[in-house]
Amino acid sequence: MIIHFSASKERSTNFLSMNAILLAIIFVGILIPHYSFAQANELGTADPDKKEVNDKKNKPTEPVYPKVVGYFSFIIPMATLQNYTTTTEFVKATSIGFPTGINVLYRSNFGFSYEFTPTIKIINGNSKMSNLLFDPGPMFRFDHGFTFIPRLAFETSGRYGVTPVFNEVYLRTKAGNYFVALSLPMRWGADNGVQQT
Repeated sequence: MIIHFSASKERSTNFLSMNAILLAIIFVGILIPHYSFAQANELGTADPDKKEVNDKKNKPTEPVYPKVVGYFSFIIPMATLQNYTTTTEFVKATSIGFPTGINVLYRSNFGFSYEFTPTIKIINGNSKMSNLLFDPGPMFRFDHGFTFIPRLAFETSGRYGVTPVFNEVYLRTKAGNYFVALSLPMRWGADNGVQQT
């Protein structure tokens, strides 16, 4: 029995392309540790006479306070409890907010945050800006990137309330920090005093 395999030019070209991409990924994976060690070697030196000088250069400087930092993020309310009824996101409508703010850090463990959050609501494929929230609050910063921010909240919809925020930095880079926040907004007013969480 003779089995004959035939491959078209298109198939062999795709195969070569896939091999080239795979080799590029492997090559980059091999080089990344090399460059990170190279950067580490640039910071220090094997020469003992120069070690003390380089250690002084590489010692991190203490931050100067007050310090002002800005941030941009997005927030999706996963569920809303109002009038003893729970509405989950992505079922009838979708809301997404874009918190943008400035943090003024007075010490390594304390600061104050000023935040504005425009919210866009999408219902049946139609979108509109539904609300603008201003929620300032003090920042209590703890070790390991954890921050607690008890915010006040004032909305253009007429509601007001509080928003406790639990914030954790999960990645620090030279360009900036990346964080995840969990908030529990509580609102009153505007709708006959009905509470919304």
